[in-house]
This record gives sequence, C-alpha cells and structure tokens, in this order.
Amino acid sequence: MTDTPPHTTPWQTLRLTRKLAAEARESDASQAAMLEWMEAELFDAGALAVTVLDAEDHPLNEPLPGEQPLWPHVIVEALFAADQSMDQALIALHHAGVIRADEHIELDTLADQVWTRAWMDDFKPMVFGERLWVCPTHTPPDPDWPVVVQLDPGLAFGTGTHPTTALCLRWLDQWALHASPASDRPTVIDFGCGSGILAVAAAKLGAQRVWATDHDDQALRATQDNAEANGVAASIETLRPDALIGHTPIPKVDVVLANILAQPLIELAPRLIDLVKPGGQLVLSGILTTQTAAVKAAYASLDGHPQETADGDWVCLAFAHQTGCHYN
Repeated sequence: MTDTPPHTTPWQTLRLTRKLAAEARESDASQAAMLEWMEAELFDAGALAVTVLDAEDHPLNEPLPGEQPLWPHVIVEALFAADQSMDQALIALHHAGVIRADEHIELDTLADQVWTRAWMDDFKPMVFGERLWVCPTHTPPDPDWPVVVQLDPGLAFGTGTHPTTALCLRWLDQWALHASPASDRPTVIDFGCGSGILAVAAAKLGAQRVWATDHDDQALRATQDNAEANGVAASIETLRPDALIGHTPIPKVDVVLANILAQPLIELAPRLIDLVKPGGQLVLSGILTTQTAAVKAAYASLDGHPQETADGDWVCLAFAHQTGCHYN
C-alpha cells in the first residue's frame, strides 16, 4: 500500500499596512477593536486566514492575560484560495472601507507546498543546559538524551527557539540538578504557559505538581495535549489565571515561572509574589535588557539581588523568596 501524498494548497495573498495606534485615537476606538473589524471584513470578502505582522521592529513576546498583542504599525496579510476572484474581493474591501482609494496594497501568489511539513522541518531538536532536550513530536529522540520533552506547539507560543523560553528552560535544567529528593518533590506554577513547554519540562524534571495557566484556550489545549504526549498529564493541571489566583487558599508553590512581558510582570508583582512559598523561587522572563531595572524594582521586596542571565537583548531574573518578605 502506498501512502497518500500530503495535500498541498495554492494561495493568493493580500497585504496592507496600517498604523493602528494613530487610527485608534482618531476614531476613539481601541486598537484591538479596529483589528477585529478589519479581520471580519477580510473573512467576509473570502479570506481563509488572516495574519497580523509587525511592520517595523517592536519587541513583543506574550500578552497580559485577557489582552490581545498588538504593534503600533502592522501588516495585515490575508490568504485567499487560488480560484478566488481578487477583483471582487478588492471591490468589497474598498466598499467596506478596509482599503482606501490611495492605499497601496500587495497581491501575490504563494507556490504550492506542504505547509505543515515546511513548518515542522524548521523545528529541530535542541538541548538546554546539561540534560534537557526539546524535540518535535515527529522526531524520535536519541535514547542517550537524559530528559526529553517532545513538543507540538499547535497554535500556541513556545517551542524553545525564542530566547525568553530558552532562558527559562536552561534555568529549569540547573534547578533540577539541585532539587530536593523525590520524597519532597517541588510544586510549580507556569504563569502564561503557551504550548506548555515549561510546565511539561518541569514535570519531567521532577516536579510533583504543576499548575499551567493561560488566558488562551488554544494554549490550554496545547498544554494538555503535550502533557499527555509526554506522559505527565497526571501531574499538570491547566486553568485560567483568574481561577488560579482565586483559589482559596492560594496554592503557594516552590517555583513560579512567568514568561510574559515586562509591563504585565510589573503589574502582576503582588499576585506572583503571593504564589511563592518562603524559600521558593520566582523566575521571570520576557524582559528586555532596558526593562530589567524596572522589573527588579517591582520585586525588590521579594529579593533585592536576583540571579540575572541574558540571551542577546533578553533577560531572565530568578528571585529567591526570603522568609518573612511581603509586598508593599
């Protein structure tokens, strides 16, 4: 029996740029609402998918729970089927006001390829620290690799390729080397879990219990799927951040991991500090070097001298919870 060849699909693309921040002020509408309106009109015109890209070079990692990540100047790219009449689509978009008479747009055609395979081919096994390996689900791991996380990120953030995630994985590897014996296995919270890569890695490195939180249902589903694929589903509970913070009593844990953005980290400081047991650790990532001082100041009551590691322009801070500390 021969395998059925993978399905390939030709696409037509439409690209336009928009300065959302300026337009939100003019129309007194939020940036997210404007973007949602544009996406809805594109889908009504026949688009099969809509992607928002950064038109400049603004750093962005993960959003505050409940918020949508946006850049001030974006490229909106819509994919249409090969047999879609682009003339009709353009007329509909002009009529709706998505495309203006003087606005430059780009139309192009993408060559056939197997999209899933093209993406997976770029995701290779990677090692973090001394023992921890992350590899895609389609790649059999080497039996000599000590600890392996097999990952299919789905639509969620987190494969280990971004420096913010890599910094956390390296920290986890070193943390596990000095962890308590199995009779006193630690507990962990992964705040903003994305694909679940940190939660699964923590469980495979010996965590007894992991709470993985995210505001995105796709992220929670990806985390559950990856936990099951790695045989640690019984150790990982997925839930939304509000549910975790609303627990009575708050489940104080040995390690809190938060790989999000600097501003949300600053705003969440009192909540995240309250989740850490005395003697525990709080690991923050998603911080640019220029933002390090502000994040340190927000957590100074926890630890005035956190461990700091860097990867390019990104920094990871590890705070040790001192007995008797409190948030002011």
